[in-house]
Amino acid sequence: MIRLSAIVLTLGLLANIVAANPARWQGEWQDTDFSKTSIGDWSQIISGGPPKDGIPALDSPQFRTVASESRIASREPVITVEIAGAKPRAYPIRYLTWHEIVNDTVAGRPIAVTFCPLCNSALVFDRRVAGQVLRFGVSGKLRHSDMVMYDRETQSWWQQAEGRAIVGALSGTELTHLPSWLESWGDFKSRHPEGLVMEEPAFNRAYGRNPYRGYDSSAKPFLYDGSQPPHGIAPLERVVRVGDRAWRLTRLAEEGEVTEAGVTITWRAGQASALDAGAIAEGRDVGSIRVRDKAGRDVVHDVMFAFAFDAFWPDGEWMLGR
Repeated sequence: MIRLSAIVLTLGLLANIVAANPARWQGEWQDTDFSKTSIGDWSQIISGGPPKDGIPALDSPQFRTVASESRIASREPVITVEIAGAKPRAYPIRYLTWHEIVNDTVAGRPIAVTFCPLCNSALVFDRRVAGQVLRFGVSGKLRHSDMVMYDRETQSWWQQAEGRAIVGALSGTELTHLPSWLESWGDFKSRHPEGLVMEEPAFNRAYGRNPYRGYDSSAKPFLYDGSQPPHGIAPLERVVRVGDRAWRLTRLAEEGEVTEAGVTITWRAGQASALDAGAIAEGRDVGSIRVRDKAGRDVVHDVMFAFAFDAFWPDGEWMLGR
């Protein structure tokens, strides 16, 4: 079971979780246009505990060479970003667990690397909207247990799992998703010995520790009271989402490779769960996923918890196989 006392200690969660209310939040969000929103029910948005920027996003991170990095264990998960014109980059989950957003620029392209621990959602976006470069921060709000980001330029609120603005001047706008994937640090090193890895941030955090110990074995998600997934699927079971379709990770681990709906999904052992043991490196093996199209190109996807897929894509298709 998730150790809530540890989360309170490390992330400063507040005892009382209150429903979002534009009048209540206006003092903290004076520049957010609450008259514009794409959601119909304000009660879906709640405080996750930390205030605005209480979880500090990172800007302009530093990097070191793969060969010079010795602190990260081989099975620890990283988010891999490969953009033409730049060396491949690894963004360790040991850092994103505590910061959730990294604003970076790769080969001249402004990107946001994001990770929501409560949904296990790891996505990368282009930070440009209509020619404007946005910088993202952590609002401290949750919707369906998923992080609500905000941009510092317009103070609009964005749903991390969707990459879509849900409140403010940019409400309804969707960010461009970029292909990325979770894999083990060992796999990244083997494929990219000349690659780069994000340097440890200069914050006083227990990097490498998991403040959500046992979370992905919990019976229910934290701060979520929505419906349960269909087909007897456990809420915290991992699924691979491609568009509005979801494949159970257990099926992919059993079959090794699945070709359906125009994509080929492969599973490889060797990546630790970031939300299991107290030390991320000691988490149970959940494996790594690559999703490619018929031409062999990497496809935008997410490995998220089943409850989150069901919450944000209630009419989505569950690819259950035979």
